Order: sequence, then structure tokens, then C-alpha cells
Amino acid sequence: MVEPARMLAVRLPTTIPNILTSLRILLIPVMVVVAYLPFDSRYLLAALVFTIASITDWLDGYLARKWGETTPFGAFLDPVADKLIVAVALVLLVEVHASAILVVPALVIVGREIVVSALREWMSIYSDRRSVAVNMLGKIKTAVQMVAIIVLLASGPALDNFLVTLGYVLLYLAAGLTLWSMYVYLRVAWPDLSRGMNVNSTDRGSDSGS
Repeated sequence: MVEPARMLAVRLPTTIPNILTSLRILLIPVMVVVAYLPFDSRYLLAALVFTIASITDWLDGYLARKWGETTPFGAFLDPVADKLIVAVALVLLVEVHASAILVVPALVIVGREIVVSALREWMSIYSDRRSVAVNMLGKIKTAVQMVAIIVLLASGPALDNFLVTLGYVLLYLAAGLTLWSMYVYLRVAWPDLSRGMNVNSTDRGSDSGS
């Protein structure tokens, strides 16, 4: 007979890459708290926390591939951690800078993540093209986006600062690359999406509550 405690036990793959990914999520509230500390250096400290999180993003993937420790749990958690910390950092930047100029790229980046996440889920169920491989465009987009957020977090709301202007330019560039990468996803999925437009409306509405 199986012991109840053993039946209820949940074993998570505690590999170093997965620990690093989990650390990235734990750094999110740290970054938020640091950004609101009553110190002049709070923005620089928040940028430092985000930088550490960005390094773990690269390191966990590198170690997982090198050591052969890729796991389904890590494959799920890694993109979730990335999207969470970027979204929270963008919300922080919009609040701190209080600039409509910053709202536009922030909305584009967050909106794209929602669309692509939904598209990936749809492709995994309904499309023969189960996924789209990460290409160089995605890596460049991520790098530009991370640098822009770090620069803007470190600079604070000083609009006359050259670094703030540079951060804005980089964030708009990241938003443009984000839209282009979304187009790549949509182009791959479009044959299946367009074929599904002819499905009976009753069938389409069956999942409307999700």
C-alpha cells in the first residue's frame, strides 16, 4: 500500500539551472522594494537587481545545455520568469518616469508577449507546427530590451540625462524588433489560422469562457 505522504509528495527538479530560474522570480519583489527605498541610489540598485536577474537568464540556459539538465519544468518556468520580470520592470519604469513616450513601447512589448504566448498555446494544440525555434532576431531583441531597461532603471526620471534618451531609443528599437518577431510567429502559424477561419462559429465559441 502506498503511503499517503508519498502519494502527496511533489518532487520538483532541483537542478542548478532551475534554481537560477526560480531565483530570477524571487528577485522581482526585491527589485520593486529597492526601487521605492528612500535613497538617492535606489534606481541604480534596482538596475543592479535587474542586471543580476538578466545574467541568470543567460546562465541557466547555458548550464542546462552544457550539463544536459534541460527539464520540462525548466522549459515552462524559464519563459515565465523572463516575461514576469520584464513586465514588472516596464510597469516600474512607466510609473517612475511618468512619460507617455515610455508607455508606447511598454504596451507594445507586454502586448506582444500576451499575443505570442496565446499563439504558442494554440499552436501546441491545433497546429502541425508545434513551435517556432528561437532565432537570432529573438536573441537580439532580448539583448536590446534588457540593456534598455537597465539603462532606464539606473538613470531614474531625469529626462535631461543623455542615458535616459539612449534608453528610450533602445526601448523603441526593442519594441520594433518585438513586433517583427511577432510577425514571424504569425507568419508561421497563419496557414493553420486561416484554415481554421472556416470552422463553424459554434465550435469556435466552445472555449470562449477560458
